[in-house]
Amino acid sequence: MKAAVLREINKPLEIENIQHGDPAPREVLVRTVAAGVCHSDLHFQNGSYPYPLPAVLGHESAGVVEAVGSDVTYVKPGDHVITCLSAFCGHCEHCLTGHMSLCQEPELQRAPEQPPRLANGDEAVWQFLNLSSFAEHMLVHEHAIAKIRPDMPMAQAALIGCGVTTGVGAVIHTAKVEPGSTVAVIGCGGVGLSAINGAAIAGAARIIAVDMVPSKLELARKFGATDVVNAGEGDPVQAVQEMTGGGVHYSFEAIGLKVTAEQAFKMLGRGGTATVIGMIPVGTNIELHGPEFLMERKMQGSNMGSNRFRVDMPRFVEFYLQGRLHLDDLISRKIKLEDVNDGLAALETGEVARSVIMFD
Repeated sequence: MKAAVLREINKPLEIENIQHGDPAPREVLVRTVAAGVCHSDLHFQNGSYPYPLPAVLGHESAGVVEAVGSDVTYVKPGDHVITCLSAFCGHCEHCLTGHMSLCQEPELQRAPEQPPRLANGDEAVWQFLNLSSFAEHMLVHEHAIAKIRPDMPMAQAALIGCGVTTGVGAVIHTAKVEPGSTVAVIGCGGVGLSAINGAAIAGAARIIAVDMVPSKLELARKFGATDVVNAGEGDPVQAVQEMTGGGVHYSFEAIGLKVTAEQAFKMLGRGGTATVIGMIPVGTNIELHGPEFLMERKMQGSNMGSNRFRVDMPRFVEFYLQGRLHLDDLISRKIKLEDVNDGLAALETGEVARSVIMFD
């Protein structure tokens, strides 16, 4: 099968013909139909987050089941599925207490003595985040997929696999935004726009989108933003505080930078909660003004929207089909696997919400 392989940090992905194994008892072979090019892939390509190489990148995807292992009962060949990088074991402390997105059990990968799921001849190729969706097929653990209805468009379904679940989930699960509250979202890429959409679904009364790109701010209004702040034209913290009379109830950082994480905290009113969604580079420390904690302001993180993805993803599909989740506007363009490096480069400009690789 064709796959986009990262062999060296800060180098283009190489399109190679590699092999996948046969499904083990609890594994599923999925034919990839669509895969979003997510900013998280760029973080690993440029070394912000170290990862073993060579590896097939890609983690935001949807496809069709082609084969299942002997112990799999959840899906059958022909089923449509969305993948999720936060695969779960189902029996660790995090899973049993309802925090499945925090599961890190090694049983979700193959043991070192087993044949690798991916290989190029005699060379083992690392599977990326349990998935590796920049490839024509994915061989995954059964707990890395969610079954969906077959009339859901695959390109839009793929976006639910990461960006949408991360953004909407951070709002409804991690922060638990209340109806009538005020919300600020810093960064209007795919995750930030999804957080804005999630805040609208949650019933927030005022949603302030913050970005430096006018076209993204205009797009944010389609997703539910009631106000916009261009951070390139002045201090966004001051602007948000003035607009809300002292700060918002909830803020979300959806870029992954030290300065914007600190701004998210400063935008809060008394008793407010800031949630960092963006992937802040390894080694970066966030500085907060200690006395502000006396105002009961809170700073927290979110991993993949604190999801319960087998429940959440089919619900998000329903939201889309009902017209409440605006996935069409998240897709900037559809590309081929051979264009994956162009898709990654487009993320650097800040203009693109999502490029989606289509395999069919």
